[in-house]
Amino acid sequence: MVFSSLIFIFVFLPLALLLYYFSPKKLKNFTILFISLIFYGWGEPLYISLMVFSIIFDYFASLFINKHRYNKKKSKRIFIITIIINLVLLAFFKYFAFIIDNINALFGLSIIVDRLPLPIGISFYTFQILSYVIDVYLGKVKVQKNIINFGAYVTMFPQLVAGPIVRYSDIAYQLKHRKENFDKFSDGVERFIIGLGKKVLIANNIGLLWTSIKAIEISDLSVLSSWIGIIAFTLQIYFDFSGYSDMAIGLGKMFGFEFIENFNYPYISKSVSEFWRRWHISLGSWFREYIYIPLGGNRVNFPKQCRNLFIVWFTTGLWHGASWNFIFWGLYFGFFIFIEKIFLGNYLSKIPKFASNLYTMIIVIVGWVFFDIDKLSNSFKYLKVMFCLNGNKFIDKAFIYYFYTNFILIIIAILCSTPIVNIIHKKFKQRFTIKSAVIMSFTLIFILFLSTTYLVNESFNPFLYFRF
Repeated sequence: MVFSSLIFIFVFLPLALLLYYFSPKKLKNFTILFISLIFYGWGEPLYISLMVFSIIFDYFASLFINKHRYNKKKSKRIFIITIIINLVLLAFFKYFAFIIDNINALFGLSIIVDRLPLPIGISFYTFQILSYVIDVYLGKVKVQKNIINFGAYVTMFPQLVAGPIVRYSDIAYQLKHRKENFDKFSDGVERFIIGLGKKVLIANNIGLLWTSIKAIEISDLSVLSSWIGIIAFTLQIYFDFSGYSDMAIGLGKMFGFEFIENFNYPYISKSVSEFWRRWHISLGSWFREYIYIPLGGNRVNFPKQCRNLFIVWFTTGLWHGASWNFIFWGLYFGFFIFIEKIFLGNYLSKIPKFASNLYTMIIVIVGWVFFDIDKLSNSFKYLKVMFCLNGNKFIDKAFIYYFYTNFILIIIAILCSTPIVNIIHKKFKQRFTIKSAVIMSFTLIFILFLSTTYLVNESFNPFLYFRF
């Protein structure tokens, strides 16, 4: 079940809210745990046992780590075993087939393995569990002694499937002391509907353009068609993922929680480094906090800094998927962040902002080619078309058709990917308080109506980060 579905919006969510708000305060976390397991089991009933195992195992493992915190050897041994078991579970379900495929290719073998369905959101909830276990071991958070509260943290359905990755330290107080009120609930509804509109009305529609372009044989693509296709995907993935994050944050507010922001207009960035401070913020902060800084960050000598960057961006790529194109994609961004750190960053700060933004967007757009086209060889073929290296036509009828039929949608998407709309709304709100509230209410109703109409009539409703 995804948030952008009629059954979630009009059946699951209303029933979940009714059950939650009619529950006594002491049972609200149990209600969240119960609701979340139903939500997870809706699409993955067989994997509920895996999640329940993770909750029970990590709950008791953390208690043992805390119990023996003064016995460093024993505490460390339990900690390492706990981390290994969590990573083994993730690796088995997400990377086992990938590992076997590479062993077959490397040694000329023909080992056959069944490809298991990937448990929904396993990358997200595994990282949440790891952050908790690590913080307990380091003494940064108090161990959670209530298994229901811990289970509610792990399974919390608003951010279970696609984040944001919520660290326990950010939510520990809220698990016991959060307060639900009308203002927070209404803010949550507003945020959810805005996210729904971004996902359904913009991402889904512009995604159809990329799907059409991607279906064309690379040899038949024109240069301009290749560019409009990947620009469409660039916009699709932003509105798809940021829209889903908005919905998650909005849902959190409805249940009394405050989650961290996950996006901050990444496409206005003036460098690749800035882009990654604005894109998937919760993931970037996780890698910085639990991998980059423990390895020494930039406080070590130059060779070790290179090593640290390589490890972080290799794992960033690998986290996104069990495929060499994701690994290459991660290292690709790591390379540009490295050269910006060494010398390019100084030059970017001195040139006009539009030029540094253009540089960043070209790097990002090229990166999305590696991200979405499964085979590296096909990614490079596509890039050759984009940069006139394949002898393909510069323009063709397909481009003219797709450009004219999607021009308005692309302009709307570009404008909405910048702070312009939000700035105009804030200024209008400051000047016309009552009018702004009325207009915003009607706008939200209209967005919900359009989104519902789209979901009723259309079958194209993918969620790109669902597979991670």
